[in-house]
Amino acid sequence: MVLDTSALVAVLYGEPERDLFIALLSDAEDPLISAATLVEASIVVEVKTGAHGVADLDELLAAAAVRCVAVDSAQAHVARDAFARFGKGRAPAGLTFGDCFAYALATVTDRPLLFKGADFARTDVTPAQP
Repeated sequence: MVLDTSALVAVLYGEPERDLFIALLSDAEDPLISAATLVEASIVVEVKTGAHGVADLDELLAAAAVRCVAVDSAQAHVARDAFARFGKGRAPAGLTFGDCFAYALATVTDRPLLFKGADFARTDVTPAQP
């Protein structure tokens, strides 16, 4: 499974999907996060709650044994294509810059993506949630 920022934020801030996402993350074998997604999630959390929130994010990722994957050229090309096909202002999915890297890692590694919201549901990525 690959993690998107939206799923991490839902867990950290106790959103309605929290328990489901924790269960899915607990059951995941070798969960992954794109380095670009990690930066995006860190920025989102730091803006909302400061350094304490970033420490909580790091603890969550460590507890779930989430592996951070560097962006390579294959992912960069898939992310670029994802924006062309599904990007904000171009398609109903409205993927952001950060979303494109979560999409790319899930696509390149052929893993489901854990996310919250309808954006990725409007793409061809396989969702991790039922």
